[in-house]
Parts: sequence; structure tokens; C-alpha cells
Amino acid sequence: MEQDRAPDVFSHHSEPSWPPFVGHDVIINLIANTSTAQRLKIRAELDTASYPTVGKLTDQELAAVRLKPGAFHGEWNNCILATRRKK
Repeated sequence: MEQDRAPDVFSHHSEPSWPPFVGHDVIINLIANTSTAQRLKIRAELDTASYPTVGKLTDQELAAVRLKPGAFHGEWNNCILATRRKK
């Protein structure tokens, strides 16, 4: 993946709301230096392996993904919520 472009799954955004890509080392260090009140230790390392893609999401499928803005930089950091099943 080119470092200056978002993954294709996000290509429908004309103006990305996340910050420009600064480098894997910055992101890994940010994750690795995360702490919690319970003193949880985080270990992070870059996985450079290639993985097959399954396909592309349609606009309708992407719109159905339930996102919750994260407490830390919620403008670009989201949690994916479970999908509600139809009865």
C-alpha cells in the first residue's frame, strides 16, 4: 500500500478525517506506550506479511458498519460495534 493513500475500503471519502500517514514507527510507538489505570502492558510490532483481500465493500455495506467515535481522537479513531441481527 502506498504510504500517502488510504486503503481502498475508505476511498469513498473525498476529504479524509484522519491525519496524514506519519509512518509505521510512530504508530507502533503510540500503541506500545499506551497505558491503563490497571497498568495493562501493551506490546506492539509491525506485521509486514501480505494477506489476501476478500473483496471490496459496496457503499451500502460500508454504510451498514456501526462505528462509535473513540475517546482518543474520535474524528479518525473509531470502534466497530457488533452488528444487530435481524430476528
